[in-house]
Amino acid sequence: MIKNIMIVGVGGQGSLLASKILGKAAMDAGYDVKVSEVHGMSQRGGSVVTYVRYGDEAVYSPVIGAGEADVILSFELLESARWLPCLKIGGTVVTSLQEINPMPVIVGAAEYPGELVEKMQALAVDIRAYDVQSIARESGNERASNVALMGLAADVLGFEEDVLRAAVASCVPAKALEVNMKAYDAARAMIG
Repeated sequence: MIKNIMIVGVGGQGSLLASKILGKAAMDAGYDVKVSEVHGMSQRGGSVVTYVRYGDEAVYSPVIGAGEADVILSFELLESARWLPCLKIGGTVVTSLQEINPMPVIVGAAEYPGELVEKMQALAVDIRAYDVQSIARESGNERASNVALMGLAADVLGFEEDVLRAAVASCVPAKALEVNMKAYDAARAMIG
């Protein structure tokens, strides 16, 4: 069985590091793994999407299509809604509550949509939304939000705890490891 995970956000939020960590965890767990990075206007705060696919059987393509994602990890709330059509029935969205205004909102051509969590819940989506920035900030650095989000999603990712922790330790730069592990542990403690 192949597990399909989409990581979505905007440029600069750490989604590429998150995909590296998940890919490493999947390899270390003995799975066949494919990772694909799809960059949007990442330098300008545009949408960034990464696909991570892994399983016991051979994974031939890194791409996840509509209705195929088991899990969507989202670093930004509107990106959760934008990529919702890719979630399979019975899938899970784990998202940050952070709102980053896209260009149409910045220039006044649109408004940031309200009540996105409630709208997704109304579609019977299993959505788990957290104030990830606060977890990371309280751990010492808001930039650890990506690792905190992975801690919040650990129960739906399908890895043993020690495998995911080891992947974080392997992929995060040494100078940022302590604060990232603190953010990961704080997130894990939140969900029990």
